[in-house]
Amino acid sequence: MKGLISLVLTLIIAFLAYTLYLNIKEPIAFQEVKTARKTVLVNKLKGIRTAQELYRGATGGAYASNFDTLVQVIRNDSIKIVTIFGDKDNVNSTEEFKEVITYKSAMDSFKTISNYNLDSLRYVPFSEGKTFTIAADTMTYQSTLVNIVEVGTTWKEFMGKYASAKYSKFDNSYDPNKKLKFGNLNAPNLSGNWE
Repeated sequence: MKGLISLVLTLIIAFLAYTLYLNIKEPIAFQEVKTARKTVLVNKLKGIRTAQELYRGATGGAYASNFDTLVQVIRNDSIKIVTIFGDKDNVNSTEEFKEVITYKSAMDSFKTISNYNLDSLRYVPFSEGKTFTIAADTMTYQSTLVNIVEVGTTWKEFMGKYASAKYSKFDNSYDPNKKLKFGNLNAPNLSGNWE
């Protein structure tokens, strides 16, 4: 009888120890995955933001409203570079003021600035082929018509098995339906919401 009680107690202790281990392991694993994947996503969004800035330079101010147009312009167009020599406001200067305009391939600029393949920019990492949402428009801001853009994706698209709202118990700020993005369709800025 003592042997049976001892065996049952050992099994109960093993079950409780395993449950305790899982309760400690799961939040740590969630935080590790969340941090690692967020870092990859933020870097990819920075690459897209760079491409949008080059697109804007090549088109004279507009942002791309889809990835096909963005890729086509970056691959085929040039950006204008204005180099200024002298100071036009300094009347005592003997140096002649002049502006020199040159053009540089947008693709060469993109390769210099970003490590991403232009054709894969649209794809959300860890998502099995899903694409970032992208929207561009114009708005009146302080009596001026300005171009605006927003690119991002929801957390649930790239968090894999941690895409459920139940994991918010490990992180109060975690909402799988919240977007990780840069830009804003309600204000003219290119800031990321991770900054």
